[in-house]
Amino acid sequence: MLGKVKLSFWQIVNMNVGFFGIQYSFGLQQSAINPIYDFLGAEPHEIPFLNLAGPVTGLLVQPIIGAMSDSTWHPKFGRRKPYFFIGAIVCSICLFAYPFSSSLWMAAGLLWILDAGNNTAMEPYRAFVADKLIKEQQPMGFQMQSFFTGLGQTLANVSLFIFPLLFVGKTGSLPTWVYASFFLGAVCSIGTIWWSMKTTTEIPPTPEEIAKIKANKKGLKQSVLEIFSAIREMPRVMWQLALVYFFQWYALFCYWQNSSKSIALSVWGVTPQSNPQLYEKAVSWTGLVNGWYNIVTFLVALVLAVFARKIGAKKVHFVCLLFAAIGFLAFPQITNKNLLFLAITGFGIGWASIMGIPYSIVSADIPKARRGVYMGIINMMIVIPMIIQNLSFGFVLKNYLNNDPRNAILFGGVFLVIAAVLTMFIGVGKKQRKA
Repeated sequence: MLGKVKLSFWQIVNMNVGFFGIQYSFGLQQSAINPIYDFLGAEPHEIPFLNLAGPVTGLLVQPIIGAMSDSTWHPKFGRRKPYFFIGAIVCSICLFAYPFSSSLWMAAGLLWILDAGNNTAMEPYRAFVADKLIKEQQPMGFQMQSFFTGLGQTLANVSLFIFPLLFVGKTGSLPTWVYASFFLGAVCSIGTIWWSMKTTTEIPPTPEEIAKIKANKKGLKQSVLEIFSAIREMPRVMWQLALVYFFQWYALFCYWQNSSKSIALSVWGVTPQSNPQLYEKAVSWTGLVNGWYNIVTFLVALVLAVFARKIGAKKVHFVCLLFAAIGFLAFPQITNKNLLFLAITGFGIGWASIMGIPYSIVSADIPKARRGVYMGIINMMIVIPMIIQNLSFGFVLKNYLNNDPRNAILFGGVFLVIAAVLTMFIGVGKKQRKA
């Protein structure tokens, strides 16, 4: 690529605005999808299996899209933009259609397509930051994505609290507020991606790089082979990060799958089956609580970039994971609904680090010609623990945790402590490649 130049703060903001729409969609998946499954009659131990869509599509889509985007260049549309634009279109269509789900399996099927769209958009966006920013600005770029993650997920979660007050009753088999939340998500998904594409240009490759791209043009088969080749040659620091990610992301899915049911039990003493009306109130409150942790995320995200430069990204991630673990361990013990905000503040700090800091840890060790595929492989490190969690945790919850969602969140807290300890064993390679 041609030489990078230092960008202004607002240029970094504009290039990452599209992450807001992507993360609004993910926020709905975290807080609204599982309650929708509950409304449609899912049993507690079935929820992990119904959530397989996200990790499986991420495992298949992101690394392949990453490898393909590494070998893409169009004078008008660029390298990464075509992929996150197509992904945004798919997301918008699915978000619009989702509330019309008439059965549990229709909802699960749409989730698969929605996740495929989200993953198509997400991975090229990570590589887009590394492509565009000089090394010194990359922590700010990744943390700006963390900022918009918090902002987008805040809007998604707060909509679960506000919209039930504005849109009462049911439409079909679901509450009317579900339609409003998902329709807003459809607009945000395509609108914010369009803004980033309009305001930010990609850096054209040099003539030599264009010749290499044409010579190594990858189809599906070549992209899959490229993934295996990149894994074999993966920097040591990425293997170390993978171990941290196993415990970290397993824990997060334990929370997202069980937060509304945990609040329903600890605060209102009900389950979805025993009192659907009170459970809907718990779902609404969960949206507000999760909205708060995302507010914390976008408030602290850019501050963490400063600390990462001063004391190192590894130490920042360690401390943030401990905050998240303390929050998870306290969360199910709380019976006063207002005190839940205090507990979940710890997770907000942890989430701000999770969505940005690890990319800063490994970005210097990733060769620029393989940024797309390696960002996809990092996502594989995220989704493999999710797949394992979805396949295993229903059994664990039913047989060892008394099918109690509060115990599920405690379990997640213990796993976050383990992830924090393992973070301190990550050693950045002495010889780093140029950004």
